[in-house]
Amino acid sequence: MDLNLQITDMTGARPEHSTVIVNFVAAVRKQLRNSTCYVFSDNVQYRWHTKNGEEKTVIPDASINCRVKSRRGNTFIDAPRFVMEVLSEPTEKFDRTEKKEIYREQEIDEYWIVDWRKKQVEIYNLDYDEEQKPQYYLWKVISEENKDELKIVHFPHIAITFDELFEEVDL
Repeated sequence: MDLNLQITDMTGARPEHSTVIVNFVAAVRKQLRNSTCYVFSDNVQYRWHTKNGEEKTVIPDASINCRVKSRRGNTFIDAPRFVMEVLSEPTEKFDRTEKKEIYREQEIDEYWIVDWRKKQVEIYNLDYDEEQKPQYYLWKVISEENKDELKIVHFPHIAITFDELFEEVDL
């Protein structure tokens, strides 16, 4: 069995990276109570087969999953609706390329790339091109200048502010 795992050196992850993840999960968790969806931090993994038959396993920094019964042990086999990756120097290229491609292929509705150093959120929305192939389109880049526009597009009833997301990042 070939899992085709990618080993990524995480020794460079800083406390600010974890702070953004914790802030997101804390803000969203309360709002998902009594629903069929759950928010998870970077302690769960997802395993899927790609279109060319490869098995890929990824561990997003945060995800919102409404299909939690589709799992084997600690591994989900169905795609979440939302994924967030917080950039760090060792993982930035992987998050922007291969991981983003895996998420697109699995048709994850919304993908956030959060840069805690710039205090910026890139929100990608999944849609389909003329050939009905899933594509990510940059919906909006959120920074201090337009921070009031931050929202989870596919979960409009969930509120998280820019200030909540980046709270205590300047430790």
